[in-house]
Amino acid sequence: MNQTKYIFVTGGVTSSLGKGIIAASLAKLLQARGYRTTIQKFDPYINVDPGTLNPYEHGECYVTDDGAETDLDLGHYERFLNVPTSQANNVTTGRVYLSVIEKERRGEFLGKTVQVVPHITNEIKERMQLLGKSGDFDIVITEIGGTVGDIESLPYIESVRQLIWELGENNGIVIHLTLVPYLAAAGELKTKPTQHSVKTLMESGIKADILVCRTEHEISQDLRQKLALFCNVKKEAVIQSIDASTIYEVPNLMLEEGLDRVALKKLDLPEKNTPDLTNWNEFLFRLKNPKHEVNIGLVGKYVELQDSYKSILEAFIHAGAANETKVNVISIHSEYLDANSAESQLKDLDGILVAPGFGGRGIEGKIDTVRYARENNIPFFGICLGMQMAVIEYSRNVLGYADANSTEMNENTTHPVINLMEEQKNIENKGGTMRLGAWKCSIKENTLAQKIYGKTEIMERHRHRYEFNGAYLNELEKAGLVASGVNPDTKLVEIVEIPTHPFFIGVQYHPEYKSTVANPHPLFVSFVAAAVQHKNK
Repeated sequence: MNQTKYIFVTGGVTSSLGKGIIAASLAKLLQARGYRTTIQKFDPYINVDPGTLNPYEHGECYVTDDGAETDLDLGHYERFLNVPTSQANNVTTGRVYLSVIEKERRGEFLGKTVQVVPHITNEIKERMQLLGKSGDFDIVITEIGGTVGDIESLPYIESVRQLIWELGENNGIVIHLTLVPYLAAAGELKTKPTQHSVKTLMESGIKADILVCRTEHEISQDLRQKLALFCNVKKEAVIQSIDASTIYEVPNLMLEEGLDRVALKKLDLPEKNTPDLTNWNEFLFRLKNPKHEVNIGLVGKYVELQDSYKSILEAFIHAGAANETKVNVISIHSEYLDANSAESQLKDLDGILVAPGFGGRGIEGKIDTVRYARENNIPFFGICLGMQMAVIEYSRNVLGYADANSTEMNENTTHPVINLMEEQKNIENKGGTMRLGAWKCSIKENTLAQKIYGKTEIMERHRHRYEFNGAYLNELEKAGLVASGVNPDTKLVEIVEIPTHPFFIGVQYHPEYKSTVANPHPLFVSFVAAAVQHKNK
């Protein structure tokens, strides 16, 4: 292919319809047909990236290998496609305006009045084509965040309009995801919200090429004909997206609906082969037909919002399928857990994961959780802050340092077993300044970590500011907490474990970011296997 083709995915009627899942499912089908495909997300909020957003605001912040703090939809892209994303795959309004303002300050606009059109739209179009111009992809799918009609989305919609015109016939199409609600009182599906949404899009100069209709009930042929007529699309381009029991069913549903075939036809591309989803469907079969069942406690402080730990929950789905095990994740709020309530809340669990997070709220509950798991031989897995809590717990209750803590929680602790890195101490700007992205880790031979990974050199993604304090390494190791993984360059501790425990491991990095359908993360796979073993004791 000489010219990269572009697919733009917009949303209407309401947010949270699943643009990311539809984009990822279409990309999966196109990839399975032999096309090199990637997805990017353009978000209309003014934050430069999601890194400074509270998880309650926007769900988890997903981190790429190159250290970009991005929207959680990029996690779906990677989990579906098994291809790494990068800084270029996620752009926010804040990043666009920051770039334009910096150019203006440098005098690059030669004294011109800087305006939304053309300066902001030019910047957006340039970023929309970055991946396409790299030569690495045949098709680039761009998801536009927000809902058509929102004020903040207008520059993106205008940029899409311009770009489709510039790209020329058959080189760019728009898929509009919309809602067809069911009114129980009338006993019927209603198309009017979709009609209004498409009309709003047309008022901005964009004609939807394909309609993907989210629905709880089957859309009849008559209704499809009505939508096609009133929304100015072909009937074959009215695609039903009915509720599924798991997001991983959606590629098969879209294949049945012919979304990929319609898109390729509109882009004037050959269908090539029928998508080979053999491995995908084997995963689905194992997911839907488990032989075991375990209850794993997810102890964190953002548990009210499931999206706060999206990648962890998805990693459990991948690992559960790999073990032919149904994983019931029990969310436990660490703020409402203490030494007295630990047993009642944790005793029926087959495994305990202490989740990542920032700040002092709910910390003591996490420490009490680690102690309970350690003393009762329950499989334990700590991620990032969870690993740090394991170090603090061991320092307090095994070494006897009663006030051992992280300087993030207590700057005056006499035993700062978790401390701020030297290069972090004078940083004032919080955005994008943590240890981010993929870092090396050397694993010691004959450790649990080495057994899990099957190798001694790994790369994992980080997102944190505080580190294991190396001054306490010898004491902790003599007392039985082994540092089994260390960064070869900085000598910072990456993995801790207790060899005398059935399964006790804490990692400073975020393994959940690298778990995909095709490659479930070995730490999660081993942890679920340990939980199954614990249950069957």
